[in-house]
Amino acid sequence: MDFGDSPGELEFRLRLREWLLTNNPELPASSTDDGYWAGTAAWHRSLYDAGFFGMSWSTTIGGQGLSPVYEVIVDEELATAGAPPRPSLGYLVQGILEHGSDEIKQRFLPGIINGRDRWCQGFSEPDAGSDLASLRTRAERSGDDYVITGHKVWTSYSDEAEWCLVLARTDREVAKHRGISAFAVPMRQPGIEQRPLRMINGVTKEFGEVLFDRARVPVGNMIGQPGEGWPLAMTVVSHEREPGELGYVARYSKVVNDLTRQVRSHPERFRSEQIRDLGWAMVEVEMLRLHVMRRLSDRLNGISHGPHGSVDKLLMTWVEQEVGHAALSIGGIAHNGSDDTSLNTYLYSRAQSVMGGTSQIQRNLVARRILGLPGS
Repeated sequence: MDFGDSPGELEFRLRLREWLLTNNPELPASSTDDGYWAGTAAWHRSLYDAGFFGMSWSTTIGGQGLSPVYEVIVDEELATAGAPPRPSLGYLVQGILEHGSDEIKQRFLPGIINGRDRWCQGFSEPDAGSDLASLRTRAERSGDDYVITGHKVWTSYSDEAEWCLVLARTDREVAKHRGISAFAVPMRQPGIEQRPLRMINGVTKEFGEVLFDRARVPVGNMIGQPGEGWPLAMTVVSHEREPGELGYVARYSKVVNDLTRQVRSHPERFRSEQIRDLGWAMVEVEMLRLHVMRRLSDRLNGISHGPHGSVDKLLMTWVEQEVGHAALSIGGIAHNGSDDTSLNTYLYSRAQSVMGGTSQIQRNLVARRILGLPGS
């Protein structure tokens, strides 16, 4: 595999590198500070307006129409510059792109991609996390609208979003996987209450729970046909689990690079076991980077991975938790108001084995759908 840049790719890389010299927003580390989440919308728009976001999506929906290779270049340069990773929206775009009508795609995708419209994802519920098909939120037809009643949780950016991609049950007489529909629901309306959830690392802007009390959504905002929400959900969670889609390698590389600079600046402060922890994190991040490059090569050759996204999710979990461990080992625990980024990075990493589908669920999927092992 040739990792070298073509002349066009090199020109793009150098242009992005030059742009970052004066446009890096210097946000706090991702998922460790409310200031990061407060600045992501402006960062998204800045990247897009400069031509550095939505690289591989079609120009017909607001993308740049380039090869996926350019997504990797963006991730690499952001990590090298210590800039925030690109916003994680590919799973929403892919869900609407594969399951929405042409009218739905033109209505919603350009605003998602250019960052002018803020979205959240209303999938998980208090009693339907890993078993998503058991969701209880219901949508009942009322004239030209559906009326939605229910409760969603772990809804990222729900306090900032104008729109929510909601899964709701529209038919309770069929098998649970078949009675679910998907909607683009406007968030700024009566009947929707958003409650922020404070995370263990102190962040209050990332997660929330959303209560729907007879909120209304036009029939025309259904994505796909009635009862076709489950295939859309599977498309979304499959892309949600791919580290390459989310720019996670850039995020992990940024943390490792910051830790490496700390050690090189004052090597006498660190013991051999701390150096070992950092070295292992570096190996894990590089392993994930090469895995993402292999996935990219497959995509360029028209290969789709389907359930192999569960392998990606497990790898991503191992890497994030190894990086979190190294952050705590090198940075330690803050005292007397000092910088607590390292501790917060570690605390956030513990959630990776739960969010986006638990590691136990991913192992079951690998066993049954990839290895063909029998169920219990």
